[in-house]
Amino acid sequence: MPSWRIFWLTMLGRSAPQAAAELAFTHTEIELLEHIVHDTPHNAQAPPLVRNVIRLAQLGGYLARANDPPPGNTVMWRGMRRLTDIQIGYELALKEVGNCKNEDALTADHGFPLHVDGSASVFVA
Repeated sequence: MPSWRIFWLTMLGRSAPQAAAELAFTHTEIELLEHIVHDTPHNAQAPPLVRNVIRLAQLGGYLARANDPPPGNTVMWRGMRRLTDIQIGYELALKEVGNCKNEDALTADHGFPLHVDGSASVFVA
């Protein structure tokens, strides 16, 4: 995973908060972040790019409290690493795996709700 993307995401969230989320994230990444990470009161009203940057940082351990500074490169890197693993699993689930056919694949829309608990540290399927 290129380190320039981590740094770019970190700085983009700070310097261009009103930019579209699609500028920095793929459609799949946005969809997964929306399903996995619950918004906190701190980021619920944020612009879409900032909201997704904070969600990504929460995957990396950022707490997103009202008085916390913006997420840094370390939590962004940890979050991107986790999101990449989640995305690989999601894409594998959409394909034919074992005895499961494409139309039977488990997705967020077919009864496989992925989410993170309030501390953003435990996955529950």
